[in-house]
Amino acid sequence: MIQLGILGLGTVGSGVAELIQKNQETIAKRLGKNIEIKKVLVRDLRKKRPFIAEGKITDNPGDILEDSDISIVVELMGGEEPALTYIRQALASGKHVVTANKEVISKHGKELLDLAQKEGVNLFFEASVGGGIPIIRPMKQCLAANEIIKIMGILNGTTNYILTQMTEKNKSFGDALLEAQKEGYAESDPTADIKGSDAARKLAILSSIAFNTRITPDQVYTEGIDSVNLVDINYARELGYRVKLVAMGKRHSDEVEVLVAPMLLRERHPLAGVSGVFNAILVEGNAVGRVMFYGQGAGKMPTASAVVADIIDAVRSKNGNKIYCTCYDELNVMNPGLSTARFYLRLRVMDKPGVLSKISGAMGENQISLSQVFQKNTQNGTAEIVMVTYEVPFENLQNALDEIKAYRQVEEISSVIRVEGES
Repeated sequence: MIQLGILGLGTVGSGVAELIQKNQETIAKRLGKNIEIKKVLVRDLRKKRPFIAEGKITDNPGDILEDSDISIVVELMGGEEPALTYIRQALASGKHVVTANKEVISKHGKELLDLAQKEGVNLFFEASVGGGIPIIRPMKQCLAANEIIKIMGILNGTTNYILTQMTEKNKSFGDALLEAQKEGYAESDPTADIKGSDAARKLAILSSIAFNTRITPDQVYTEGIDSVNLVDINYARELGYRVKLVAMGKRHSDEVEVLVAPMLLRERHPLAGVSGVFNAILVEGNAVGRVMFYGQGAGKMPTASAVVADIIDAVRSKNGNKIYCTCYDELNVMNPGLSTARFYLRLRVMDKPGVLSKISGAMGENQISLSQVFQKNTQNGTAEIVMVTYEVPFENLQNALDEIKAYRQVEEISSVIRVEGES
């Protein structure tokens, strides 16, 4: 009998309890052992709890962390504290830990993995990225023979749902966000999603594994989708693109480029067709080439699936098969200004002769070549200019735009969005 303690019984915690109960017989046959949930930590003892027998609920963390019969602690509280403290205490007590906590892992993963190694136990965190999509284990094991060149993914279901509604239903950003909240896909405070910080945490975890160097969320250049306009969605469609919030990590000899930003993807790009709340991750290795992982990136049961799989691995690893921190390199994180890309630009300017020539001159002075230029929606003496550049360092574009903003004929630089892939 393997006894578990679960910290937190929210959406994912209740899903884990439900899945263990539902598939108990199958899990026991695969493991040759039964798994029992001994104690569950909650905040409110009075609240009714499904799938948990009477007597297993506690509001005292010591009932789990100090119980020698509990060999695996499952942390599903979320947030940095007190989750981080409890994980440290569990590992220091010689207990395996399974967590879905992307904030703790992205900020403190190396410290916790080193502590696990010192204590001879395992720390599993498959569910911290991609919900039910297996990605951590494949990168650490199945792709271990490869040097990873690039990872690229849609890592946040909320923003993907919003952009899908804008693209397919022609909804404004505000209306699409309200719809996401109504359907339960977005929190009442969606800041972490729409500003890109949720995806940045997940990218930090994936990049640390992929490039064998420690990457933290504060090192990830991050833009959100709150500045993406329905006009840009429709212009992108005219040009043969879809707009997605993309997390990307790329190896450049002794540097790593990491960023989260809206991007225009060609309609034939594998990530362009990922719709709704689904997530997908492309991994490019020097031997395997490009492989893609796709599925439900969040939700009660998909995430519970990944957590319970980690619990099963923790049981199997009790006598060996431990994988610790693989951040053996110390690579620099590339200055975002040196990152190169093609860019989509939308500007509002006075509809007068010479304005476009002046803008093109500022681009040329900063070594920026234009691939496509369109004049759209001319009315009341104002024209909308849409441009797509060839590949250029980001700082060159910023310098050019700083000059262009100062021109009295330019009323607004409305949008600047990266364009991924070929011209």
